Amino acid sequence: MSTQVPLVQMRNIHKRFGGVHAVKGVSIDLMPGEVVGVLGHNGAGKTVLMKALSGAIPCDQGDILINGERVEIRHPRDARGHGIETIYQTLALSDNLDAPANLFLGREIMTPYGTLDDGAMENEARQVIHRLNPNFTNIKDPVRNMSGGQRQSVAIARAIYFNARILIMDEPTAALGPQETAMVAELIKQLKSEGIGIFLISHDLHDVFDLADRVSVIKNGKLVGTCRTSDVTKDEVLAMIILGKMPEPSSAA
Repeated sequence: MSTQVPLVQMRNIHKRFGGVHAVKGVSIDLMPGEVVGVLGHNGAGKTVLMKALSGAIPCDQGDILINGERVEIRHPRDARGHGIETIYQTLALSDNLDAPANLFLGREIMTPYGTLDDGAMENEARQVIHRLNPNFTNIKDPVRNMSGGQRQSVAIARAIYFNARILIMDEPTAALGPQETAMVAELIKQLKSEGIGIFLISHDLHDVFDLADRVSVIKNGKLVGTCRTSDVTKDEVLAMIILGKMPEPSSAA
């Protein structure tokens, strides 16, 4: 692990909105096949930090490195060009369309005659969705009729089909029941096995400890610290979120 180059390195990131210093010199990284939970209260700065990586909000200061090389991310197109995709809590799916239409929305496959190649899109969609979730067969149903776990499958499939290597997942299990939460957990494990790195924004400590290899806690725009989930307890991470202090070395051992 130590010889690997991080997929992402965000160094000394700052972002201001007028007089509000939302992110203050935060540094965070992500390795291939790793899940890093990004935690903090509402307004702590975690979402702004991730939006800087996704290109939704350009940062004011600091460096972003992808695979060890410094890059400029000023727009979501820049992020996608570097293999970064965001899966928002809302999933940004069109409820009236089926899975293939959602997967290729805005990037449709066309025939040589300039018409939509529905067969090719369905075939490609089945392949990528089956890779993630072999039990998901009703891909031609409108998305509105799908379960929450299936909808997550479609959103993730859309990201990885277009070669995402870095995913930002915003509250991926919010409002899901236990069975669907377990389905999303399996999706994340599959992505990890393929070397995809995931930043997981969540308020659910149980989810984070189940899914994340490390946690980075942000409070009042500053990084409190980053810990391996195997080295800390949920209570210690909660204290980091509330008090803004790292656990004592003796208690984290």
